[in-house]
Amino acid sequence: MALLFGSFNPIHEGHLAILRYLIDRTPADQVRLVVSPQSPFKTGQGLVDNAQQRLDGAREAVRETGLPVVVSDVEFHLPEPWYTIDTLRFLQAQEPDHEFVLVMGGDNIASLERWYKGDEILRDFAVWVYPRPGTDAAPVCARLNASADCRGVTLFAEAPQNDISSTQIRERMRKNP
Repeated sequence: MALLFGSFNPIHEGHLAILRYLIDRTPADQVRLVVSPQSPFKTGQGLVDNAQQRLDGAREAVRETGLPVVVSDVEFHLPEPWYTIDTLRFLQAQEPDHEFVLVMGGDNIASLERWYKGDEILRDFAVWVYPRPGTDAAPVCARLNASADCRGVTLFAEAPQNDISSTQIRERMRKNP
């Protein structure tokens, strides 16, 4: 099961392109979009700071695409802070018959080792990396895969890239309200 985590503030075509790719080009039996109420790395910089509105927006965007993607509010029911490893462990305990794969952008893979218990994520879960324009994730993925404690990092090097980010959208909205 492929899990794409994020604050989705706001969800945009780049996120939806990743979901399409996961459905069409990977062996994932299910794809989930895991909306985080608050990223430990991002505070007070949102276009939509209300977590429920972001969750509703993600559900609406996915519904409009018709993609067979589950939009998960699992982190809304877990205690703060919302660390990825804690959510992965919770899901693993709740659904022991599933194998969970963390999906992340190529811009985030370089920092994964610095995440809270990032070493455990790499050891216990496969990671799929979707490329981002301007970021060469291949060397980082190769280095991580060379580690004996890495479950496996797969870079989707041939995936189409979308040069858009939630940060860019928020900046445009601030300039042109």
